[in-house]
Amino acid sequence: MQTTRDTDQPWPHAGVAWYAVTILVVAFIFSFIDRIIIALLVEPIKADLGISDFGIGMLQGLAFAVFYALVGIPIGRWADRYSRRRIIGIGIFLWSLMTAACGLANNFLQLFLARVGVGVGEAALSPAAYSMIADFFPRERLGRALGVYQAGAFIGAGLSFLVGGLVIQFVMGGDDLALPLIGAVRPWQMVFIAVGLPGILVALLMFTVHEPARRGTLAGHDGGVPLAAVFRYVGQHRRLFIAHFCGFALLAVPITTILTWVPTYFTRVLGYPLPQTALMLGAILIVLSPAGVYTGGWLVDVLQRRGYTDATFRVGIIAGILLLPLSFLATSSTNPTAALVLFGPFAFVASLSMAVAPAALQLVVPNQLRAQISATWMLVLNIVTAGIGPTAVGFISSYLIVDDMAVGASIALVNCVSVPLAILALWRGLKYLRIAVAAP
Repeated sequence: MQTTRDTDQPWPHAGVAWYAVTILVVAFIFSFIDRIIIALLVEPIKADLGISDFGIGMLQGLAFAVFYALVGIPIGRWADRYSRRRIIGIGIFLWSLMTAACGLANNFLQLFLARVGVGVGEAALSPAAYSMIADFFPRERLGRALGVYQAGAFIGAGLSFLVGGLVIQFVMGGDDLALPLIGAVRPWQMVFIAVGLPGILVALLMFTVHEPARRGTLAGHDGGVPLAAVFRYVGQHRRLFIAHFCGFALLAVPITTILTWVPTYFTRVLGYPLPQTALMLGAILIVLSPAGVYTGGWLVDVLQRRGYTDATFRVGIIAGILLLPLSFLATSSTNPTAALVLFGPFAFVASLSMAVAPAALQLVVPNQLRAQISATWMLVLNIVTAGIGPTAVGFISSYLIVDDMAVGASIALVNCVSVPLAILALWRGLKYLRIAVAAP
């Protein structure tokens, strides 16, 4: 497949480009707040709805991932042909509304379906956002731009814990609340409503973003690329995509277990009160995770300037090597102080690869395929991290170890299996990435 370079078109003004990234970061922050807030509500949801750890794992992971997987690729194809900002705006509106709908759930099925709706809405964001950002920034600045965007996820995770902790402290100690037209809601239900509805304003803000001209498009496919051509392209580069998708998805499992199960580990095993857990973890995540994401993107840019065309996979391998011992140690301790000290470097290193994965795709994939290939990547990422990771932790503690107090050991086991496999996959993909980057 031959691409046109669009070299005669100037890049958007830096102010326009960074404004777009800012709004996309805000959207990403809200998406992670709405996705992660359930991690702080595990115990009250279990108490009210009678759900096991395995059921909670399904709500945190599988419910979100299944329909994300089903709709992500079709949305990606739309984003490769139509207005990306409009698709993102509609997605923000949907996931915000469905987060609030979680606050109306009175049983497991209702909460599961509302979480499915959150996943459907959030499937619209990142594939289209990656494609837009690649059209705002030249190659030598793309790693940092994507690093800033991807950092929004962990700013959102940190804010979810910080704001969620404050909201929980305010409402969880009280009685049921009476809302107009809705009636009585439990305190944990009010948390979902309070964090979900403000996202509707972010959906409106998205329409102030400029839609950039598409660059690096395939010649002869201005109206979109047929599915047969997409499959042919993927087949030609299947070894690269298998290495990328498997390697980076497995490398993201530790940060997912941090966001979904570490709050429970801190409260259940280490004995920290829930509001204190939320504030401590939120403060660490909001500083060290974005720093890790940005550092990963910066390392990619540095290595590329030094001539390493496989820089993205190299950074992923470095992150995995650093992450392996931390994955074992961080949730194995029963000492509250030791666990808290280890959590900082664990969160930083687990975040290093999060901007690297999308950067690798934007550097090698033609424009009209970027969103749908990114959506396929997000499909694999969410099946592995949101679908398998949190569910596996709950399954191990509920059915293999059969001890709720073993949640820390369950987290460590899942992470220590995923990280070595990730390193192996990325190492095997190095030469295929170099070939793809060198291709016209």
